[in-house]
Amino acid sequence: MAAPPLNPVPVAYQGGSASVPDWLNKGDNAWQMISATLVGLQSVPGLVILYGSIVKKKWAVNSAFMAFYAFAAVVICWVVWAYKMSFGDKLFPFWGKAGPALGQKFLIKQAALPETTQFYDNGGVETAMATPLYPMASMVWFQCVFAAITLILLAGSVLGRMSFKAWMAFVPLWLTFSYTVGAFSLWGGGFLFHWGVMDYSGGYVIHLSSGIAGLTTAFWVGPRSSKDRERFPPNNVLLMLAGAGLLWMGWAGFNGGDPYTANIDSSMAVLNTNICAATSLLVWTWLDVIFFKKPSVIGAVQGMITGLVCITPGAGLVQGWAAIIMGILSGSVPWFTMMIVHKRWTLLQKIDDTLGVFHTHAVAGLLGGVLTGLFAEPELCALFLSVKNSRGGVYGGSGGIQILKQLVGGAFIIGWNVVVTSIICVVINFVIPLRMSEEQLLIGDDAVHGEEAYALWGDGEKYDATKHGDITEHNMETRTSTGATQVM
Repeated sequence: MAAPPLNPVPVAYQGGSASVPDWLNKGDNAWQMISATLVGLQSVPGLVILYGSIVKKKWAVNSAFMAFYAFAAVVICWVVWAYKMSFGDKLFPFWGKAGPALGQKFLIKQAALPETTQFYDNGGVETAMATPLYPMASMVWFQCVFAAITLILLAGSVLGRMSFKAWMAFVPLWLTFSYTVGAFSLWGGGFLFHWGVMDYSGGYVIHLSSGIAGLTTAFWVGPRSSKDRERFPPNNVLLMLAGAGLLWMGWAGFNGGDPYTANIDSSMAVLNTNICAATSLLVWTWLDVIFFKKPSVIGAVQGMITGLVCITPGAGLVQGWAAIIMGILSGSVPWFTMMIVHKRWTLLQKIDDTLGVFHTHAVAGLLGGVLTGLFAEPELCALFLSVKNSRGGVYGGSGGIQILKQLVGGAFIIGWNVVVTSIICVVINFVIPLRMSEEQLLIGDDAVHGEEAYALWGDGEKYDATKHGDITEHNMETRTSTGATQVM
């Protein structure tokens, strides 16, 4: 009888075992979990820090907490019902069937997106179902952090006045009735996916939807207080840059993880992402200097964001030279809509979009989608897309119709979000006021949460006129930022 090995390998490391099945690619699985973590870090702490720093001091806690809360709420909603509505079996051409993603049998089996099989008109299979070489648990978590950041981006439009209780109700409702529709339609095997609309990593699903829904929600919530609209200086520019840096570096996972594998297209996506972001930041800054004589740090952050957003729908589909062109346009077109059009269009003047999410995400996202339809390179398309022979307009052939597809896909996302977000806001307002009380709007964090970001007078000591004199909010913040690009 043979003696047992002296150092038996634990089952966790044995190839072909239950923990390392033959279909598992450890490299792909590692990259997918790293990508998910990078995207998660964009939200927590990235946007938590960015939001808490870019707003007026009295709203620092509230703004950061809206992002922090949304992330947690989305995680639970996602695994209980929303993942399968986005990537499960088809209920309608634009929506999947709701169901939990919690059971062991579901989560440890090989990942699969059941509605992604692409068929020819004659019924033959054009492209097989997407079955990445890692478990469903990795797929569920990767897609979860995308859903979470979408809600957090949307929050940027309503900072400084939306009731936190209303926000608690808004998050699960909007995730359920808006985000899942866009995700299934474009990514999960819905009608836009099969028609061949290109959205590599969320230019439409995440950015266009959050920008349009944010503007719509801002309309229903109403504007900030008149004092806040007049003067809204960031309370910490350096921390704002720290949050922006996390957002930029985290985009490697945002775009690099969407091929669902660590392949050459993933590398292309990461490089293009940084090319476009850097170009856009430089162009926005140059425009600020040329027209307003001062380089604005807030403007540089806005330019960085618009570059990241614009490249997202085509990150792994366009060549490097196209990424530079997209960066030039993403640094100038949203700059023009924010700095010129916004100030002259009465409708945009009436809607108080706190951080200008409409310009940085909706305008840049739609711009990126259309430019992807123009510049998508055929060989790169073949590495990623289910619809064969896809190409951008500059490459001739079927490329002309691709631009039309991109416009139709964008129009669907815009229309759905305007209507559904409006319904959600009206329904919530029947139960919970969307807007804070006048007292809360005047005082800020201390009235809403009983907490403040900074102990302004001493450790734990609050301002007391009898001790500190009659110091008004105006002369406590006498120095107003004069950079070219301001928070809206």
